[in-house]
Amino acid sequence: MKYYLIAGEASGDLHASNLMKQLKLTDQNAVFRFWGGDLMAAVSGEAPVKHYRDLAFMGFIEVAKNIKTVLNNISFCKEDIISFSPDIVVFIDYPGFNLRIAEFAHKAGIKTAYYISPQLWAWKESRINIIKSYVDLMMVILPFEEAFYEKHNYKAHFVGHPLLDSVVLREEIVNPEELTIALLPGSRKQEVERMLPTMLKSAEILKPKRIIVAATANLPEDFYKNILGKSSAELIFNNMHAVLHMATGAFVTSGTATLETALLKVPQVVCYSTSIISYQIAKRLIKVKYISLVNLIMDKPVLKELIQKDMTFMDLATELKKVIYGGVGHKQLMADYKLLPEKLGGKGASERAALLIFNYLN
Repeated sequence: MKYYLIAGEASGDLHASNLMKQLKLTDQNAVFRFWGGDLMAAVSGEAPVKHYRDLAFMGFIEVAKNIKTVLNNISFCKEDIISFSPDIVVFIDYPGFNLRIAEFAHKAGIKTAYYISPQLWAWKESRINIIKSYVDLMMVILPFEEAFYEKHNYKAHFVGHPLLDSVVLREEIVNPEELTIALLPGSRKQEVERMLPTMLKSAEILKPKRIIVAATANLPEDFYKNILGKSSAELIFNNMHAVLHMATGAFVTSGTATLETALLKVPQVVCYSTSIISYQIAKRLIKVKYISLVNLIMDKPVLKELIQKDMTFMDLATELKKVIYGGVGHKQLMADYKLLPEKLGGKGASERAALLIFNYLN
């Protein structure tokens, strides 16, 4: 079978690469063409049609400023799909782009599957009508999403969370004298510019032995060094899990990284800041109580979330001190972390998703 996959971010590249590995095991005649990153390229042996680093625009203002590039990418993708003539197009998250392509592919008579649903339960619930019309097979990775789709009379399949297949679990680091703080400022240029300076200042207040920044190879080393200045913080590129394995605590930009940090039992504070306009728009559209996946899955404030004006360097430092080893909230945090894997459905998400896709095609 011929599979056309579209992932537009680093996390999508990871999960799509694991899905491709399982598709190769399930379908020995699998042929791939894809938008994504280096991990997908390593599985297929081919370069991506477009790399996700050329696709990621963060926030309403940034998308508007790059709208010509976005529209050109959509047009090119449509042409490329017709040229490749796949048996199925598989979408991995990245809804603003992927839902447009789903409509096109479906109308062109090509089967469509979505792995890692758009977060309709958080905002833009009206997109459910697009999914019901143009997505043939929906696979969800969060336990409450199946019920969300059922409410809208649409069948979705909960396959479990793919992070459980890629995270190498570790024992908690408990020596307070070896305090190592991880900074996870995100993967987009605009995010890192906003998040990293405050994270760094907060970490320095706690006087750790080491500060390690989880950096992405999509941004040049000089970019990070200009922000870090004379700080002794270390940079580790493209290996967030290695950074977390060394960490006693972490400041984490809201996103999938909050869940990865929790699965690795690293105490953390979740934070986020964006442009004032983007924030005001989002605040009016987003309908969920929490911004972190951990809190959403557990349905309670397991992690402290500091957003916009609340994201001060003093508050970040104060809140992390509460949950690192010896802090007043440490024991409860570890108890909550312990429940996460079971709530996420256990290992095997990529295998279950590959079987659903293969069986659907057959």
